[in-house]
Amino acid sequence: MHQELEQKLYEDFPELYRGRHKSPRESSMCYGFSCDDGWFQIIYDLSADIMAIVKEEGIAVPEVRQVKEKLGGFCFYLDGVNEKINRRIMQAAALSLKTCEFCGAPGRKRPGGWIRTLCDEHAKKEEF
Repeated sequence: MHQELEQKLYEDFPELYRGRHKSPRESSMCYGFSCDDGWFQIIYDLSADIMAIVKEEGIAVPEVRQVKEKLGGFCFYLDGVNEKINRRIMQAAALSLKTCEFCGAPGRKRPGGWIRTLCDEHAKKEEF
């Protein structure tokens, strides 16, 4: 993900992404977001929803440990989740499987050397 988009997430949700300042032994967030820009809005909306759940339920802010692409979908790992947060993460992950990782347009999983979720245009560009 481009630096300015990562920075927006860090600025708007500093408690959630506090692990970005930790060592690699403590949190993989020190590496940033391991996905492309097309999923930014999914991650942003998920982050906002998690913070709303935290406020609504009066629970501690969980710490995101890693955000990455895996097998064409996105994985969002954090400590301190409850059932409501877990359901919301699963909804966002399902949406990522229908959203182009590069541009955010509707997409689908494309098999190849690396499984990616791409729109038709990016599938052609990436030769999937």
